[in-house]
Amino acid sequence: MTQSARRYDIDAIRVFAFSLLILYHVGMFYVLDWGWHIKSVYQAEWLQLPMRFSNQWRMHILFLVSGLAVSFVWGRYSPGRLALRRAGRLLLPLVFGMAIVVAPQPYYEALSKGIIEPGFLDFMRRYLSFEDFPGEAWGGENEIVWTWNHLWYLPYVLTYTLACIPLFVWLDGRGARVRGALQSLRGPALILLPTLPLLAYGLFIFPHFPFIDHSLFGDWYAHALYGTFFIYGFVIGQSPSLWQEFARLRWWSVGLGALAFVALITGDHWLPAEGLARDIPQAGIVYLNRWLWILAVLGWGHHLVSRPLPGLAYATEAVFSWYILHQTLTVVAGYELAKHQLGPVIEPLLVLAVTVGGCLVIHEWVIRRTPLLRPLFGLRYRARPPSGQGQTSAA
Repeated sequence: MTQSARRYDIDAIRVFAFSLLILYHVGMFYVLDWGWHIKSVYQAEWLQLPMRFSNQWRMHILFLVSGLAVSFVWGRYSPGRLALRRAGRLLLPLVFGMAIVVAPQPYYEALSKGIIEPGFLDFMRRYLSFEDFPGEAWGGENEIVWTWNHLWYLPYVLTYTLACIPLFVWLDGRGARVRGALQSLRGPALILLPTLPLLAYGLFIFPHFPFIDHSLFGDWYAHALYGTFFIYGFVIGQSPSLWQEFARLRWWSVGLGALAFVALITGDHWLPAEGLARDIPQAGIVYLNRWLWILAVLGWGHHLVSRPLPGLAYATEAVFSWYILHQTLTVVAGYELAKHQLGPVIEPLLVLAVTVGGCLVIHEWVIRRTPLLRPLFGLRYRARPPSGQGQTSAA
């Protein structure tokens, strides 16, 4: 099953989701009581509410978009060819990112904890040669090793792509009736039924694996959750009538999502103290809230974006390299600017400006114009900078 028409709404949703991720990570430097690699002295409690709001669904929609992207290239390649293309597209940025792009993050984290002495070149010599570092580097580890930090999304989405190819073959063949039944959901069924697997994960998997640690192996609650949204993306990808239903439900999704979020943040005051009478409704609220806001993003995106927007093609291509770059820029800018005690307004604005401006400059003037660098940041190899529309990646 293929589709030739460009889906500008999906491009816009993807750009929105990654942009939200960048803002979220800048916020992690400032939000009070939430641990991160480094923290500003200017921490704000008020950030907890908007960040909790987006944290409920921001990564879930990224995995759904990744499933969408696979659905739009499905049928162009054999399953084996698709697996090889995705592995090459994702593994190169992951390895290069871990070795080079992410490296300043553990350096500044270890520096802020007093584990190492200043000297980035010496750090890189030891980091690239896998030498042990003394003390507790980060996350309770006793040594500094290669880390993927925010790039954990890449091995996860690659794992889901490879693992789900047999399922997608089945859905495209003998399981076509199941796919058709899922695509025929409408109204309340579309709101409620997709939350049932999520509710089961919350009740039966989460208690045994309560921490999403991004380690890939043993992260079973995360795999159940994110893998399901990846599959959802594949199923809904090429069903025009389903997307029309998303758009029809857009106001309902926002209204019910607002009620669900209010119930989520006030649940401690009206839910029972403990037991199944608390666990089941609390989990139901959590997963209904997540799905409703994803429905809202899908519905409003489809309703508002039906043609090319100014800059959308460029942003579609740029967003993956911005994703790879952004957190390192935030950590470096945050640590260096904190030395100057600029205050709780100027410092965050400058950290955000450096993050966004750095991504823009490095992408446009270095990555995009250097053929050998392009594949290392998830872009297709081209001898010259592209002038056409961006391409939606399966990442």
